[in-house]
Order: sequence, then C-alpha cells, then structure tokens
Amino acid sequence: MDSTVKKQMLALSPLRQIDEANVQIAREPHASPPFRVRVHLVTPGPDISAEARDHTFAAALGKVIKRVTEEIRNRAAKRQARRRSGAQRLLPQHQAANHGSNVSFA
Repeated sequence: MDSTVKKQMLALSPLRQIDEANVQIAREPHASPPFRVRVHLVTPGPDISAEARDHTFAAALGKVIKRVTEEIRNRAAKRQARRRSGAQRLLPQHQAANHGSNVSFA
C-alpha cells in the first residue's frame, strides 16, 4: 500500500508543488463501504484536502486522487481566468490613453 500511495502522490507533483502529503487509510469493517482514504496536501497557497470511500483500497485511492487532481486543475483554471480578466480590465484604459480622442481638425 505504501508504494502505491507514494507513486500516486509523486504523479501529482508535475501539476502542483507538494511540500507535504498526509494520507490516512482506514478499513472500517462494519462500515459500508469499508475503505476510507483521506489526503491532505500542503502546498504553496491553500492546502488541498479530499476524502473518498469504496469497497476496495485501490478504488478509494483512485477516487481521492481523481478529486485532488480535479481540485488542482480547477484552481489553476481560476488563477488563469483572474489573470485574463485583470489584463482585459487594464487593456481598454491602456488603449484609450495611447490612442487619444477622435477629434478632427479642419
């Protein structure tokens, strides 16, 4: 299990810098589904957390990795959208300053 978790965490590193990964694996025999995996990633900026349950360890781990990957991609998309919207807000002011007004001289 350790090597499987480590491999999955290392596979996330190209998407986001991970300073620390805390992974909790629990098998609760009286619960359904019995396997629970929690992940808390310490990253620059907000940390990322996810939890998943399933009937096998592999399935629960796969679900939690998918959720973490989606969260990383969503945050990256939001960051890019903020950068684009900030550039677009500055662009009309910049264009007006450089092009002057539409005044004709006779």
